[in-house]
Order: sequence, then structure tokens, then C-alpha cells
Amino acid sequence: MKDTQKSQLISTDLRQIAAQAKQEPAKVFTSLAHRMDVDFLTEAYHRVRKGGAAGLSGVTSKDYKRNLTDNLTELHQRLKNQTYVAPKIKRVWIDKDGGKKRPIGITEFEDKIVQKAVAMLLGAVYEQDFHDYSHGFREGHSAHQALYDIRTPGMEKNIKWLIDADISGFFDNINRAKLIEIIKLRVNDGSLIRLIGKWLNAGVVDKEVLSYSDKGTPQGGVISPVLANIYLHHVLDEWFTNEVQPRMKGHCFIVRFADDFIIGSQNEDDARKIMEVIPKRFDRFGLTIHPKKTKLFSFKKPALKKQVSKGENTFDFLGFTHFWARTRAGYWVIKRKTAKKKMRKSIVAMREWCRNNRHKPLKWQQQMLSSKLRGHFQYFGVRCNMRSMEAVRHFVIRGWQYWLSRRSHKSAIPWDQFKQLLEAFPLPTPKIVHSV
Repeated sequence: MKDTQKSQLISTDLRQIAAQAKQEPAKVFTSLAHRMDVDFLTEAYHRVRKGGAAGLSGVTSKDYKRNLTDNLTELHQRLKNQTYVAPKIKRVWIDKDGGKKRPIGITEFEDKIVQKAVAMLLGAVYEQDFHDYSHGFREGHSAHQALYDIRTPGMEKNIKWLIDADISGFFDNINRAKLIEIIKLRVNDGSLIRLIGKWLNAGVVDKEVLSYSDKGTPQGGVISPVLANIYLHHVLDEWFTNEVQPRMKGHCFIVRFADDFIIGSQNEDDARKIMEVIPKRFDRFGLTIHPKKTKLFSFKKPALKKQVSKGENTFDFLGFTHFWARTRAGYWVIKRKTAKKKMRKSIVAMREWCRNNRHKPLKWQQQMLSSKLRGHFQYFGVRCNMRSMEAVRHFVIRGWQYWLSRRSHKSAIPWDQFKQLLEAFPLPTPKIVHSV
């Protein structure tokens, strides 16, 4: 059987699991692991991102591919015999804003295949349970859908109060025992539960020092986003939908993207009640709502004739600043622009890239810078954000000119001369991609 036919059969198998989960929302799945045969692992291999950094063993995706069939056959045997051992995770540190660093975990390529296979099975079940307002790490969902879900009720439901919540170190503080309990409510397959337990308890190697943690999900793991969504589906989404909303006097809504969420309410009393109970709810599951970064604030539509001062009635979410502004016809609408912090970060990163690559061929530099700018415009290309995108392009062009002028000890490239260079090596212009 050809690989495409096998892939179609596996997709059909996953759809059947999904259909059963949808038809029987109370069903507990106890027999899923047996579906992870060699063909299933092969499909998982094809779905795993290639080219990432290697784990502690140094085995890359290319190395693994050389004997792919034998490797996957032997892997299946270990899974079947329950002798599979979750490898230690390699921790590396990457730069953050303000000179700080944050850790990321790198696991073995083979482990990514197994995690992907389990994530496929869990996803088939839980995608039927997840709410439409949950958008992070889900196929068919995006940050732009989350933006739409905020703007629409904000304008149409007379939402006046918002809660912008911040979970302190969410991925590092998930209560593992409670996570397993929550998973078992829907998927109680012993083999899968043991695998998840192995990943949760795998050690982390940081500069040759091995350490263990008793909380949190696998750093950098393919399975982590699925586990995180399952956890917050129970901790937040189900609680808000089934317990909070029915008790409110006015309309309220929630929009979540991974561990970032916004709650909106028509009624100030409702909003204050929610603000009061959220920390208590999260505390029950080992999580902390950051007291200084979480805020309740008014986001009322301004009066028809009111002039809004700069910075008034604004908030940042998913890289955008959201604010009320007038249309040309004089109506108030919610608009978005690139948040200052995100804009600064993009500009600094691209100018730094220009500095580090100023001696490379111009054609190559143009191609790489164009790719970076297109990626920026693809995400931030929402209605009413043209000015911010044009500003990013302007500062990147100036940065490119600055560092090309320092390729040698000769004098700087004057702007007129650089404009001619830009005509020969043009950079893309911003476009509105999303009408959210």
C-alpha cells in the first residue's frame, strides 16, 4: 500500500474516533494506544517538524530518516512491549527582551514522533470537547480568529468591562497529578497515561547538570500544547461556560489563546465578581493569577461626541493594541494596531540581523529581509494597521542602509544612492491580509 493511501486510512481512523467522541460526549476512551502501529508512527513522523535542534544524543531528523522503516519498526516494538523510555530533555537558553534569557527544552527526534502520535489521538477526542473560543495550538484556529471574537461582542453586545488575565509561569506550574486526573475523565487508556507520565517526569539536563521537577509539562515537547489545552479546558473554559456565565446578570464572554485570555462583561458587578473568583479557581489547580499583571478595566464605547485621549480605553492582546476609534462616518468601532513592544522587538531584531549579515551578498540579504517582512505583514496585516506596518518597513530600510554603509571603511551610502539600490533589490510593502 502506498504512503498516501496509508495516510488517508489513518486520517479516516482519527475521524472515526472524533465522530464517536462527538456523538458520545460522556464516553471515556480506554483503548486507543493499540492504534499506534508502524503506519501510524510513520504518519506521525511526517507530521513532525524537521530541521529542529538535536537532543542530547545528537541524532537529527536526517540521521533518523536514513533507516526510517527499521527505526519505526523497532520503536513500535518498544511501545508495544511498554519498554519505551522517555529521554532526558536538553535545556538551552535564548535571549529575551531586556537582556533576560528564557529556557527552552529540546527532546530527541524519536521522542517527538511518539509525542506527536499521542497528540494525534488525544486531539481526535478533545477537539470535539474544546470550545470555539479557545484558539491556541489548534488546527483550524488562529490568533486572528481570537481577535475577531473580541471585536465582535465588544461592538455588538455593549461590553463595557474587560479582564485581562495573566497566569504566572503556566507551563512550568501545571499540577501533574491533577492533569492526569483530568485526562482520565475522557481518555483512560493505561498505555497512554503511562507514556504521558514518563514525559512529565523526564529529567532536564542544563549544562551537564541533571535535575527533576514535580510540576509542569515537558519543556519544548510536541505534546505540551495539547496537555495545556486539556488542562485549561477543564480549569477555565468548562468552569466559565457551565458555572460562571449562567450566574451573571448581563452578557459576558471569554476568548482564550493558549494561556492568554480576555473576559468581557456588560455589567460592572459581574466583572468584579469574576475578577474575585478567578484567582481562587486557579489556586485549586496549582496555578497563580499574577496580581499585578491581571487587571479589570473599563472599555466602554465612548459617547458619540467624546474625544478619546491617547492611551485611554486601550489594552494589548496577542501583539496588538486594541482601542476605540471613529470611522469616517463618525461611528465608534474597535480598531487594532501593532503594540509598541512588539513593534520595537521586530524592528530591533531585523536591524540586528542586518548588522550580523551585512557582508553577505546583497541578493541574499534582500531575499531574507523580504521573507522576514512578509512574515511580519502576514501576522500584523489587519484592517487599520497600515501605518504601523509602514513604520516597521521604514525603520528596517533605514537599518539596512546604516549597516550596508559599514561594510567597509568607505563613507556612508547616501540616501539617493541607497534608493537606487532599493530599486534593484526591493523590499515588500505591507498589505492588509486579515479583515478581522
